[in-house]
Parts: sequence; C-alpha cells; structure tokens
Amino acid sequence: MIAVCGIAVATMATICVLSVLNGFQDLVTDMFSHFDPELKITTTQGKVFDPTTDDFRELYEMEDVISIVEVLEDNVWILNSDRQAPAVMKGVEDNFSQIVPIESIIYAGDYILRDEVNNYAVMGVGLMSNLGIYPNQRFPIEINVPKRNTPVNLVNPSSSLISEYTYVGGAFMVGQAIYDENYLLVPISLARELFQYSNEVSALEIKLVDETNIKTVQKKIKQILGDNYSVKNRYEQQEAALKMVAIEKWVAFLILCFIILIAIFNVIGSLSMLIVDKQKDIITLRNLGADNKVISRIFLLEGWMISAFGAIFGIVVGVLICLGQQYFGWLKLGTAGAFAIESYPVLVSFSDLVIVLFSVLLIGLLAVLYPVRYLSRKWL
Repeated sequence: MIAVCGIAVATMATICVLSVLNGFQDLVTDMFSHFDPELKITTTQGKVFDPTTDDFRELYEMEDVISIVEVLEDNVWILNSDRQAPAVMKGVEDNFSQIVPIESIIYAGDYILRDEVNNYAVMGVGLMSNLGIYPNQRFPIEINVPKRNTPVNLVNPSSSLISEYTYVGGAFMVGQAIYDENYLLVPISLARELFQYSNEVSALEIKLVDETNIKTVQKKIKQILGDNYSVKNRYEQQEAALKMVAIEKWVAFLILCFIILIAIFNVIGSLSMLIVDKQKDIITLRNLGADNKVISRIFLLEGWMISAFGAIFGIVVGVLICLGQQYFGWLKLGTAGAFAIESYPVLVSFSDLVIVLFSVLLIGLLAVLYPVRYLSRKWL
C-alpha cells in the first residue's frame, strides 16, 4: 500500500500539473480569440493584395462563411501632446465586431470607429498609457506615416510624412502585451488614406458558421486561392506563443516522469522483501510443478499491478482535484484584481489521462523487469 500510495501521489501531481498548463493554454487561446479571427488570409508575396479580383469571388459565396472583413495594417508613429510612440495601426471595416467579440474587451470608453463627423481610434490600454491618453479626450491624436514610394527628404524629414488627426474613442485590453501595447483600430478608409492605397488590403479576416469544422474550411479556401495566399487559423496566427506553452507542458511532463520513476523504486523494495518473505510459498508452488519462470512471472505481474493500481487511483484523485479547482477555485493566483483571472485555470484532457496511464504502466513494467529477474536468480 505504501508503494501504491507513492505512485498514486506522483500520478496525481502529473495530472494536476498538466491540467493547469492546459488551462493556461486555453486561457491564452481565449484571450487571443477576442482579437484574432477564426481564419485570416494574407498574401505570400508582398504586403498587400486586391480582394476584388476573380480569385476571391468563390470565397465570398461559400456557405460556411458568415462575414469577411477587409483589414489594412502597418506601422505608424503617434503623437499626443508632448508624448510619442510607435504603433501598429489596423484599419478595419464597420463589421469588425462581427468577426471577433471586440466589444467584450473594451476597458475604457466605447468601441466606436466613426460617427457622422469624425473618425475615432480604439487602442490598447498599454499604448494609451504610454501616450498619456484618456478616453474621449477633447483634442485628437496625430498619426504619421511615411509617404509610400517616396525617398526621405533628409533636409526636411517631416515633408516625407503623411499626417492625419483622429479622436480616441476607447481602449481595449486583450491581456497580451503584443496587442495591448502596440495596436490601435481605425476605420479602413482612414488607413487607406494614410497608407495611400485604394482597394488593397493586408488581410481578410473571416467568421465562420457556428460548429463548422475550421480545418475543413481552411483546407477548402487554400485550394481555392492557391499557393499565393496563406490561410491561418487562430492557433497558426499565434503559433509561437501557443507552441511555447505546449513545450512547457511536455517538459513538465518529462520531469514528472522522473518523479514517477523514483516513486516506482518503492515497488522494487516491496518486491524484494516479498520474495524473501514468501520462500515457503515458493517451495509449495515448486512442489505443485511451477518452475522459476512461472514464479518470476508472478512477482513481475504483482509489481506491475502495484503500478497499475497506483496509476488508476492517482488519476481518479487528480481528476477530482482538478474538477474541484475548476468549479470552486480553491487555489488563488494572488491578490484579487492583480491578474486576468482569480484562480489557477484547469482543463482536464482525456488524451492526457491516457498518456499518463500508459506512461506509468510502461515505466512500472520496465522498472521492475530487471530487479525481479535478478532477485529471482538470487532467491529462487
């Protein structure tokens, strides 16, 4: 029972750690989903493309597509009074809020891009803080962009810039620095005027029908557009960040496998004492016709069963703890309001349960295989 409990505790810890890392990965994905579309089309040649060509006619007629938003995105320089900062300006159409739930992450002010008179910008809270801007301030900000296809005038650099003024309507908070500290949203008409484009876009962002298989639609769009365009889902749009979380998860799993291996050494000790203690029973089995191979197999099976019972018990307890954390939030992250969430996120994955169970059984079998054979030669 001591050996079983040791393996159960190690298995339980593995399940809990993997579930917490799953929770953080799901949290990061959910945060990005407030700003990243389900599918995003960009060109593989150059920065912009024309979406009004015949290549995109079939795309707009697809039944699985609810809405398509034209996006024009590039770097700008923003001035606000005596403060200035670089930023990424993203020009979007009026139906951008249909693609992503941007209104749900508005931190201050309102999500407004234009009215009957003025254009407005909605920017990340970090960028707003760096520029010393407050929502609905009475004076506009200045957005500067270098003139396209025009060499810089070294004598008078300001003459090489195009400037526009716009008011700040509100601020959003994704919870990721890449957006909160760099991005601002403006009407695509303003972006085209600044970047000196007519119909060109840097990307098309797509919203699909609910419960649609995204990978299937993604593959279909790739076949329609060909190799000149890239079609990415949400994971591929943030592949670097999400892949880092996945790497952390499996590195933690490997470390925990070593802990499980150490716990399984208790099984080796238990089996060695068991073989010594059961000498009379071994003689009885021999008298009944069992040879050393059969007797060794009995102890090997018992050692493997200790690992199996410990793994199953640890998985059950680990799942119960994770479900309790998920619904009741027992373990807090820290001071209330200091983080985007109050308690550690957890997400139990069935595939993780299968991998942990298989790993414990395999390590348990390999760990006791040699010791049982060695002890059998010595005591049997």
